[in-house]
Amino acid sequence: MLEAPIPPDEALRLDTLRRLSLLDTEAEERFDRLTRMARRVFDVPIALVSLVDEERQWFKSCIGLEVSETARDISFCGHAIMGNETFIVPDASLDPRFADNPLVVGGPCIRFYAGQPLQIANGCKLGTLCIIDTVPRVLSDEDVGLLKDLAAMVVRELEAVQLATIDELTRISNRRGFVMLAEKSLSLASRLQMPLALLYLDLNGFKGINDRWGHAEGDRALIVFATLLKQAFRGADVFARMGGDEFAVLLPNVVEAQAQLAYERFNTILAEHNRQSSCGYALACSTGIVSYDGRGCVSLAELLTRADELMYQRKRDSKG
Repeated sequence: MLEAPIPPDEALRLDTLRRLSLLDTEAEERFDRLTRMARRVFDVPIALVSLVDEERQWFKSCIGLEVSETARDISFCGHAIMGNETFIVPDASLDPRFADNPLVVGGPCIRFYAGQPLQIANGCKLGTLCIIDTVPRVLSDEDVGLLKDLAAMVVRELEAVQLATIDELTRISNRRGFVMLAEKSLSLASRLQMPLALLYLDLNGFKGINDRWGHAEGDRALIVFATLLKQAFRGADVFARMGGDEFAVLLPNVVEAQAQLAYERFNTILAEHNRQSSCGYALACSTGIVSYDGRGCVSLAELLTRADELMYQRKRDSKG
């Protein structure tokens, strides 16, 4: 059996996938109707919307299969996301890459597989729309075109999810996206008794930037600030523009002292940007930092309120 290689954009691909907050969610009719359509159009027993996670492929929609996920190292979809075209295996039992695959020699006894990569706007292939049969098959060019059309409909649904959770200007999570991701992180922290910290940041002097240099420059300041946040914090951290000139960062498995160090690192990056910038103003922020030790019960709303209050207190103190 040949395991699929790892895509060159794997880090970005996994980050994009997880920010959709679709993994381990309930079935949704908008995806199920497309897999039902694929099964009916191609007359196959199994049709899936498969999302390829770090160590598994998880099925957002699963028609004709009893399981919700399988290991990535035995997945056909892991191979499919390596290319741009439809990945077709006419008879897996005769294909040296798959002949001894557990999904071939055992249930569901795959013989035929065709998977169309689900490539979204940033170029990442998050998974496939795939059809599976227990007997060998051949797809015509017309069939391939139909599968691509159905996959394009799945991609539109994925991008609709992404647009609903991404801030249009800065291209990081918006408040809705932050809440979805942060709630999961908080639930995990509580279950594992793992600490986390929350930073709430307000961009100082934003109104003055808009008033003096115009709204286009104000937008540029927000974009730069968000970009510097992404540079300063870890890929596992959840950061978002909460609205206006306010941002939040959730740091899993971090105590408050570590969060303070992370904030100081961000300030160093901010200062270096200001030193090199010729825009006429300096970017600075006021921040509230709160933490949760993983014990007891606390809501995300409580953490946000406490961090917000601390941030405004520090903003008032800085004004003397």
